[in-house]
Parts: sequence; C-alpha cells; structure tokens
Amino acid sequence: MTARKEKIVLPLIAVLLGFVLGSLIVTLTGRSPLSMFAAIIKGFSGIDIINRQPINTRYIGEFIIQAMPIILTGLSFAFASRTGLFSIGAEGQLMIGSISATTVALLVEAPKVVHLPLVLLAGILGGALWGTIPGVLKARYNVHEVVVTIMMNYIALHFNNFVILHIFGSVDRVKTAPFPETALLKSPFLQSITRQSRLNWGIIPVILAVVIFSFIINKTTFGYSLRAVGYNKEAARFAGMKVSRNIVASMAIAGAFAGLAGAVITVGTFNFGRVIQAAEGYGFDGIAVALVGGNEAMGILLAGLLFGGLKAAQPLMQSQGIPREIAGIIQASIVLFVAMKFGIKMVLDRFERKQVPTTEGDRV
Repeated sequence: MTARKEKIVLPLIAVLLGFVLGSLIVTLTGRSPLSMFAAIIKGFSGIDIINRQPINTRYIGEFIIQAMPIILTGLSFAFASRTGLFSIGAEGQLMIGSISATTVALLVEAPKVVHLPLVLLAGILGGALWGTIPGVLKARYNVHEVVVTIMMNYIALHFNNFVILHIFGSVDRVKTAPFPETALLKSPFLQSITRQSRLNWGIIPVILAVVIFSFIINKTTFGYSLRAVGYNKEAARFAGMKVSRNIVASMAIAGAFAGLAGAVITVGTFNFGRVIQAAEGYGFDGIAVALVGGNEAMGILLAGLLFGGLKAAQPLMQSQGIPREIAGIIQASIVLFVAMKFGIKMVLDRFERKQVPTTEGDRV
C-alpha cells in the first residue's frame, strides 16, 4: 500500500471501526443501533429517516457551529506537531483569544468593517502570544512543552474569569454586557437559510485558516524548514536551519489558530464574554481531530466536521433513549483505532499478499 493511499484508507477504516464499536455498545444496552445512526444522520443533514419529516436545516447550521472551533484547534495542534512538538495548550490559547476578542469588542468603537477585523485580529494575537511563551521556554531552556502548556491552560482559565468578573464587571457573574453589532460575526442571511440556527460568518475565517495552514506547511520554504525540524532537529541544525526560531514560530502560529477559535466562539456563537467554570474541551477535541486527520489540512477539516456532527447528534441520541455519551465513545474509539494504524496496516498488507496469485516462476 502506497503512503498516499495509507493516509486515506487507514483513517476511513478507523472511523468505520469506531462506528462498529459504538453500534455494539448500543446493542448491548438493549437499544437499536438504527436509532443511533438516525440521530447522527439528522445531526449532520437535518434529514429524519425514521419519521420521514422534511429536512430541518437548523441542524446543519448547529453542526457546523460545533465543528468550527475544533477544526481550528485541530490546526493548532497539527501545526506544532509538524515541527515535532506536542502542544496541548490550545484550550488555554483559545481562552486567551476569547478574552482578547472580548476586550476589543467592548472597548473599541468603530464601524463594522474596522471593528470586526480588529476583534478577530486581537483573538489571533492573544493566542499567538500565549503560544509563544512555551515556545520560548522550549527553545531556550528545553522545558517540555507538554508540562508548560498544561499549566498555562489553568492560568488562562482563571485569568479569563478574573478579567470578566473584576475588570468588565459582570453583573450576573456569568457574562459581560452584550457586544455591539459592529463586533459580531452574526449573519441574518445564514440564520434565515438554517431556520434561525447560530450559523455565522465564522465559517469564512475557518476556511481561510485551513487554506493558510496548507499553504505554509506545503508550499513555503518556511514550512519546509518547520517540517525538517520536526523530522530531525540536529540534522536541521546541521543544515543551517534556525531550530530555536522555528520552534518559537511554530508555537506562536499554533497559538494563533487556537486564538482565532476563541474569537469565533465569542463573537460568533455568543455575543458576550463568558465566565468559564472549567475547560470546555475544544483544545482536547482538536488533538483528536488532528490525529484522525493525519495532521493534514483537508484531513483536519473532514475530521472536524465528523466530530462536530457527533457532538451535534448527542441531544438527538438522548431523545431516542440512547445515552449521549455514546457519541464520545465513538470519538474515542476512532482515535484509538487511528493510534493502532500500524496494526491495521499490517493486517491489510497481509490480506493484500494473500490476494496476489503466485506463479510457477515465483516458486522455489
């Protein structure tokens, strides 16, 4: 099997096995897997295959809303991973991006054509700054990025809540005042075609982020040098590449993607800054999305849509009497089978060898 074929076939098999395992668990609980798949299909497409009702486009809008932030956090993890770094700081970078976007949304007064780009840029820069810190510690002092990013996630959580509660003065201790319309990604047009879902123009920066990720990694000398550092730091250093600079730059850009996710959630899905009680899991879902997508832009986009659809299907599963946790089990199973890709490849190679007929000339 060629390397290119592997990148397509192995994730597809992992997804299939994840759904098979989910179906088995549903069956063991005494419920019908058909109800599970009906809920998933409805969550993705709005099509009710059981009651045969007209398509409800609201489900499509909500599924895309669920997918957008985890696509961006998937890009964040993948960008660092391509440089040989295992960053699990997207959750904290997302929170810093959110509070940065909140600050500009509330404190700046400008026309929408100026205000909204400034809000998104603030989220990007906030996430990039938060990503730069572990990058510098890794490059200069060889402090492991996993430890630093875990700790910085907690710092970001409490910093976000402190700013919301004590600087912006949340009245109900849950959220800030609503943002002005000039700071919002809200789209009456997209809402109207999806039956008043929360779908917004955040889809545009998400698509641009996927394109930028692919362009930097695959089409630029900078991306080549990042990948070279990821393959072998010492060889890259011997070849004259600036390894330390690349590590810092990689973590900063990874943070920028996650920061954009925070901005998109804040001024797209919501229209106010929020007090966050605990990590919401966007960063950790992004890790799963990146692994399933093979750290490739298109793979991350498709995996993000898959995971977003599973999240959107959870309340529908619950309405069918199926535990909503089944969707999480399917997600975890898919990641598990992706991690087992070498074993799956071994089975496929053995199967392919059995399918090739031997000839008399091949026998000894």
